Amino acid sequence: MSERIHSQPQEAAAPTTGRRRKFMPAIAGTALAMLVAAVLFQIFRAEPAASQTRADGQSAGRASLASAASGQVVAKVNGESVPYDMVARECYERHGAEVLDNIINRMIIQQECERRGVTVTQSEVQQEVVKIAKKFNLPVDTWYQMLQAERGVGKAQYHRDIIWPMLALKKLASADAKPTEDDMMKTFERDYGPRVKARMILVDGNLRQANSIWQKAVDDPDSFDRLARELSSDPNTRPLGGAIPPIRKNGGSAQVEKEAFKLREGEISPVIQVAENRYVILKCEGYTEPIVSDIKQVWNELYQQLIEEKTQESVARVFEDLKKDAQVHNFLTQTSTGGSPYAKGGNGIQQTSGVTSPQSVVPDSATRR
Repeated sequence: MSERIHSQPQEAAAPTTGRRRKFMPAIAGTALAMLVAAVLFQIFRAEPAASQTRADGQSAGRASLASAASGQVVAKVNGESVPYDMVARECYERHGAEVLDNIINRMIIQQECERRGVTVTQSEVQQEVVKIAKKFNLPVDTWYQMLQAERGVGKAQYHRDIIWPMLALKKLASADAKPTEDDMMKTFERDYGPRVKARMILVDGNLRQANSIWQKAVDDPDSFDRLARELSSDPNTRPLGGAIPPIRKNGGSAQVEKEAFKLREGEISPVIQVAENRYVILKCEGYTEPIVSDIKQVWNELYQQLIEEKTQESVARVFEDLKKDAQVHNFLTQTSTGGSPYAKGGNGIQQTSGVTSPQSVVPDSATRR
C-alpha cells in the first residue's frame, strides 16, 4: 500500500529469513489479513474428508467403495500384485496424523456452525472465489488452474476444504468486526501517515555490546552505513547498510515507533530493546510525504479494509477459542485436548460413530463436485 499512497517509495527489502521474520514485524508491521489468510490455508489443507463433508447416504456409499477397494490390485510389478491395502497403509503411516488433524479442525468449526445455526450457501462459496481471484487480477478459471498446479488443490477440494471453513469462521466471528472511530484514526495513521526513513543496526547480545556500537554511531553518524555492514546481526539488512522499509505508526513495535518518530533527519536513536538480549539502533534519514492528508478522502475504503482486518483477527481468535473448548481424543497420536463435552439435547452436538455434515451447514456445491 505504501507504494501507492506515499510520494517516497519504500526501499527494497532483502529476502526474508527466519531471523528477518522474527524482527521485521516489530519494525514495520505485517499485512495481517494476508497472514491470517495464509494461516487458514495451512489449517484447512485439501485432504479428503468424506466422513464430515457428505450427507449420510453419501458417506455410507463412500465407505462401501473403500471397503470394496481394499481387495483391489492397484499395480503389478513383474507379475507380483500391489494391493490397495498396502498403498492405504503406507499413506496412513506417512500422512495419517496430518490428515486427521485437518479433519478434526473442520469438524470443530462444523459443530459450532450447527450449534449457532450458521449456514454457508453455494452462492456464497462461489462469490468468495470470484472475489479472491479478482484481488489477484485473474479470471476464476485461471485461479483454479493455478491452485491445482501450485498447490495440488482441485476445485471441489478448494470449495469444501478452504473456502467453506473460511466463510464459516468469518460468520462466527462477524460480531467482533465493528471498527471504532479510534480504530479508523489509527489505521489512517498506519496506512496514510508519514513514515520514518531509517537505517537499522540489530544487536544480538547484551546491553554493553549495544551501547558500545551506539557510541560509535553517535561519534560518527556518517559511518552508520559501514557500522551496519560490519556489526549488525541482521543478515538481510546488513548488506544494505542497515536500510529498512520506512517505519510507520501503529504497524509493529510501539517502542520502536515511539523512538523513531522522535528523531530528526541525521539523528541516532537511543538503544532500543525489542526482546531479551536483542537491541535496535536507528538512524533517521528523513520522512515520507503522504499524499492523502484528510481521512474523509479515504473513509469508505479504509472502513471496508478495517472490517476485513478485524474479521481476520477475530477469525484467528475464534478458531483458537473453539479448539481450546473442543474435547478431542486423538487415538492416532494418543493425545487428548479440550474442555467440557457438549451436552446432549438442546443446542448441543452428540457425537456418533461416523460423522456427517447437515446440508444446512455445508453447501451442496462444496461437497458434491
